[in-house]
Amino acid sequence: MPPMAATLTATPAGPEEVRGALAAHGYLADEDLATAVFLMLALERPLFVEGDPGVGKTELALALARARGAELLRLQCYEGIDASQALYEWDYPRQLLALRAMEAAGERPEEAALYRERFLLARPLLQALEDRPVPPVLLVDEVDRADDEFEAFLLEFLAGFTVTIPELGTRRATRPPVVVLTSNRTRDVHDALKRRCVYHWIDHPDLEREVEIVTTRVPEAPVPLARAVAGAVGALRALELYKPPGVAESIDWARALVHLGADRLERPVAERTLGVVCKHREDLERVRDGGLDAVVAAAQAATGTSTQAAAEGAGA
Repeated sequence: MPPMAATLTATPAGPEEVRGALAAHGYLADEDLATAVFLMLALERPLFVEGDPGVGKTELALALARARGAELLRLQCYEGIDASQALYEWDYPRQLLALRAMEAAGERPEEAALYRERFLLARPLLQALEDRPVPPVLLVDEVDRADDEFEAFLLEFLAGFTVTIPELGTRRATRPPVVVLTSNRTRDVHDALKRRCVYHWIDHPDLEREVEIVTTRVPEAPVPLARAVAGAVGALRALELYKPPGVAESIDWARALVHLGADRLERPVAERTLGVVCKHREDLERVRDGGLDAVVAAAQAATGTSTQAAAEGAGA
C-alpha cells in the first residue's frame, strides 16, 4: 500500500491524538484501543490484537499506516509458513538465466556471482528492515494460524530486528518498523510472544458505536437504516452461530441494502440478503428456521419502529 499524507506524529501526545488521527482515516477506535496504540508507539513495542473475525483488527493496521503516512507491509500467516517465505527467497529462474549467460560468454561460473542483491526476493520481514523516511507498519496477520516453530522464529526477529543472510551478511533495522500482530484465537499463542507486546482484545461494539462505524464507512446509508443493520447484526450474534457476523459484515450489509434501494430492514429484504452477513449454510438455515423474526424485531427496535408501525407506514 503506498504511503499517504500523515496525520499522526511519530510521537503522539496521547491517546486522543491517536484516536483523532485514526478517525481521520475512517477508523473509529474507542479510548482503550487508542490507549493501546499510543503505548505501543511510546514504548516501541509490537501491538498484539486479538478478537473475533471481522471486528477490525486488520483494518486497524491499515488505518495506522495511513495515519502515519507509512508503507504497509503485510505478512499473511497460514499453516506451514516458514522463515524463508516470511524473510526472503532467491530468484532461481533469474539465477539460471545468469548462469547460462555466463556459460554462453565462455565465463567460468562462480557461486558468488549468483548470490547477489539483484537475485534476492525480499519478503515482508526483510522489507521491514529497509531504511525509509518513515518506518513502515508491519502487519503480521492471523499469527494463530502459524505453527510453534514460526512463532519462535518471529519472537527472535522481534527481539532485535536483525536478519543474517549467509551470502550477503547481516541486515539490521536502523529504525524499527511499527508492528501489529493479529489473532482470531483459533489457538493460544505462546505467552513469550505476547509478553513482548502491548496486548489488546477488540470486542464487538455496542449498538451506538456500531451505528457510528457504519455511517462513517457507508455515508450514503441513512441513519435509520444504519441503526436497523446494527440492531439486526447484534441479534444475529446472540444466536450462537458458527461464524457470528463482525463489523465488516455490518458495513457490507448496509452497503448492500443501499444498492437495493432499501430504506428499512424488513423481513423480505432481510431474508434475501442474509448471505451478506451469514457465510455458512448451517448459519443461514438456523436464522431462517427460527431466528429471522428476532433479527427483524431487533432492527425495528433499534430504529424505534414496530411491525405494526411499519405496516401502517406501508399502507399510508
